[in-house]
Amino acid sequence: MAKMVLDQVETLRDDMVQALTEMCKIPAIAPESDGKGEVKRALFLMDLLKEEGFDHVAMVRAEDDRVPEGYRPNIVVSIPGKEQELRPIWIVSHMDIVPEGDRDLWKSDPYDPIIRGGRLIGRGVEDNGQALIASLYAAKALQNLGMRPKRKVKLAFVADEEVGSTYGIKHMVKMGLFKKGDLIVVPDAGEPDGNAIEVVEKSHLHFRVVTKGVQAHASRPHKGLNAFRAASKFVARVTDLLYEKFDECDELFSPPYSTFEVTKKEPNVPNFNTIPGEDVFHMDCRILPTQSIDFILDFIRDVARKVSKETGAFITLEDIKYNLAPPATPPDSQIVKHLQVAIKKVRGVDAKPVGIGGGTCAAFFREKGLPVAVWETVEEKAHEPNESIIIDNLVNDAKVFALLYLM
Repeated sequence: MAKMVLDQVETLRDDMVQALTEMCKIPAIAPESDGKGEVKRALFLMDLLKEEGFDHVAMVRAEDDRVPEGYRPNIVVSIPGKEQELRPIWIVSHMDIVPEGDRDLWKSDPYDPIIRGGRLIGRGVEDNGQALIASLYAAKALQNLGMRPKRKVKLAFVADEEVGSTYGIKHMVKMGLFKKGDLIVVPDAGEPDGNAIEVVEKSHLHFRVVTKGVQAHASRPHKGLNAFRAASKFVARVTDLLYEKFDECDELFSPPYSTFEVTKKEPNVPNFNTIPGEDVFHMDCRILPTQSIDFILDFIRDVARKVSKETGAFITLEDIKYNLAPPATPPDSQIVKHLQVAIKKVRGVDAKPVGIGGGTCAAFFREKGLPVAVWETVEEKAHEPNESIIIDNLVNDAKVFALLYLM
């Protein structure tokens, strides 16, 4: 039976590529990123679902007056299963994408995907188009064979994942659509060979470092206090000390340690011959769940006080934001075991439970005590110029989902 299902998925290869290509011609960008939301893409998908013969389709709206239609769309596709007493399996993918960024870095139109060398290239094809289309056509393969899933399958195509999930997953969780005992897969992270199933995330800490000195002419540094120099001294010291002090390792994660990185640098002065009186940069920290964010922040503030005393500048942490890692999905949970079996049959690899430093909307499920597995086969080209997927990965992921629906 498995071979028959896998062969049927293979016959849908061209349909999958065509559907993903057409969907990715429709931008679905949040208003925070100067977009108009996901409604046009959602309507395309509603039409596609109707054409492909899916009868049980509902749109869950979240009001948002910042977009032209006044709402953000979430689509739920329900496919009846043979054993009604079993809780459903959910595949949760997102419709929204990030903007294309600098178009000069693209070798083709980001919103007119092209095939080149076995790849499909375009904005959103990986994040999260591959997963969405794979989950849909896995169900289509069973439908073509006249087969019903073992348990009810529910496909959720959600809004707003890229900028916080307020109008997407959070909205749906608040509505009580997900219940205890549901099996949930969020296909939004993975490895190139599909051998990693994410079951836990690191905590995430982000803040701005503001350094205040005294502005002066570059030829008269004795009359000023160079905020950039003081900030640079702080950066060099605090990052070295953080990696040295908080060096605990957990091999479940890659990398297996907490990370403390300087990221965005904000402009200070507009001209080259002025000593800046203020300097601002950002830090992004991904912290193992066993380590205390409060303790780490206290440590960073202590380093800032010492560097301030040494340099005469005033260094503060501002706009501190953090997300604590929710409890991990048990590596021996039912959904992880089912995925491991399906991945082994399709890809021939032994997928292992892992932790990641990035954030996915799986965290919102785990916060509610709902075990969830994050898995797909990707090369991590999301958000990059010339974002692409390997078409074979699209098809093979659909095969994994199709087998999963039968478990």
